[in-house]
Amino acid sequence: MAEVLVLVDHVDGDVKKVTAELLTAARRIGEPAAVWVGDGAAAGKERLAEYGAAKVYVAPAEFDDYVVAPKAELLASLAQEKGAAAILVSASTEGKEIAGRTAVKLGSGVLTDVVGIDGELVAEHSVFGGSTLTHAKVAAGVPVIAVRPNSVSAEPAEGAAAEEAVSVQISDDAKAAKVVERVAQAKGDRPELAEAAIVVSGGRGVGSEDFSVVEALADSLGAAVGASRAAVDSGWYPNQFQVGQTGKTVSPNLYIALGISGAIQHRAGMQTSKTIVAVNKDPEAPLLEISDFAVVGDLHKVAPQLTEEIAKRR
Repeated sequence: MAEVLVLVDHVDGDVKKVTAELLTAARRIGEPAAVWVGDGAAAGKERLAEYGAAKVYVAPAEFDDYVVAPKAELLASLAQEKGAAAILVSASTEGKEIAGRTAVKLGSGVLTDVVGIDGELVAEHSVFGGSTLTHAKVAAGVPVIAVRPNSVSAEPAEGAAAEEAVSVQISDDAKAAKVVERVAQAKGDRPELAEAAIVVSGGRGVGSEDFSVVEALADSLGAAVGASRAAVDSGWYPNQFQVGQTGKTVSPNLYIALGISGAIQHRAGMQTSKTIVAVNKDPEAPLLEISDFAVVGDLHKVAPQLTEEIAKRR
């Protein structure tokens, strides 16, 4: 069975949820082989094994000293050496650039923002704000596929995660852009938005930059906080919390939308959530059409009551 290379997305050894999703998708194609760049491989191996990684290729720490070019050289070299069936990366901004560069080096094709892959390497895309599904396949060479986070359900499967060091020389051209400083982003007690099991989002209906009603409900549920584009554009909440086509794609078990009408741009980023609850004063709000539960009412009255009731049951 041919190997499927999966570029591990991690922070200091903490493997992100999207990598588990990629390994799950890789198992449909061939034998998953994780590619680790940077420190912390020893700490992350258990997580990779839990989701079926048969091997873990560990690159020298030097590869993490530069931007994206060395990672593309690494993936291309490994794909040629191992006869890989495909290469999977996260469809993040960095991941998509790595995918494109890798495909050029291999003389193959690249598919980005993929939401599903089958055993024949046919990729599924969700386009026009999620209203249409299309299918595509790389015609020649090793397919390089960037998979959108939260589009594949991560399913555990035992793997050996046998570690193997790789020695690939970084070209001088790939060293043109070097990382000179890393600044750790301050984290609160809430889970990361793209990986959260529960998300509470606020929209134009919040009415001001006071998002405390949204945050209070989120904290009572141990949830992440999100925001619609309207709320972000109004300066009510930071841009990194935007959910939607031009923001982050989420697929939690529970998505609660407070004061969000549900424009197609927003729905494209959350409509795969398992259960959707919408609170809106407008009974004709588009989001109510795809919600599992809908409350027609003022979020400033409904949300505090819900927060209070949750607190009683804890």
